[in-house]
Amino acid sequence: MRRSLFIAILCSAPRLLGGDLPLEQARKLHDNSEFQASLQVLLHLSAKDAAVYDLIGRNYFMLGEYKRATCSFQEALAAGPGDSDRYLWLGRAFGRRAEHAGPLTAPGYASKARQNFERAVDLNPKNLEAMSDLFEYYLEAPGFLGGGIDKASLLAKRIAELDPAEGHFTQYRLAEKKGDTARAEQELRRAAALAPERRSDLARFLANRTPKT
Repeated sequence: MRRSLFIAILCSAPRLLGGDLPLEQARKLHDNSEFQASLQVLLHLSAKDAAVYDLIGRNYFMLGEYKRATCSFQEALAAGPGDSDRYLWLGRAFGRRAEHAGPLTAPGYASKARQNFERAVDLNPKNLEAMSDLFEYYLEAPGFLGGGIDKASLLAKRIAELDPAEGHFTQYRLAEKKGDTARAEQELRRAAALAPERRSDLARFLANRTPKT
């Protein structure tokens, strides 16, 4: 009897040690794009830590509920401050709120997006995703919201040091912004040569240049 009980405990150990823990289940659901199901698992947890709030926020973000995503990422940072990726996602949530907001509130959300992107980069200067998002913000936002092509150019140099392919892609974006089509194509071809996933960007660029018949 004791031996049978011992074997039963051993067989259930993987589940007890985390194989079927709710957070892991929720992560698997999120990774399979089952965001609502993942969210339901997390919301029913009685105790929530920074990791739980972070995943709740990502699920809300993917479901387009950006205000709730913002609140969840703020909860995650309150429970576990100093995480670069969480500042990145909080910036993204504020960015989406800015896109959907009216003219009175959009600038405030946009500024918060920038501030969180900058904080993410400050905390981890090698966080390429955060640097790329901040680069796009600098490139597209007007000066009164903290954007500017000079800021984007400086950040592009730092990106190139970390990832040559992304460095060429940022140079493509800068050339495109300046209307230098020849330079843009040259840089995008270099990016595609180093990173095959950029070939689709090159294909779209060339397709847009092809005269319509």
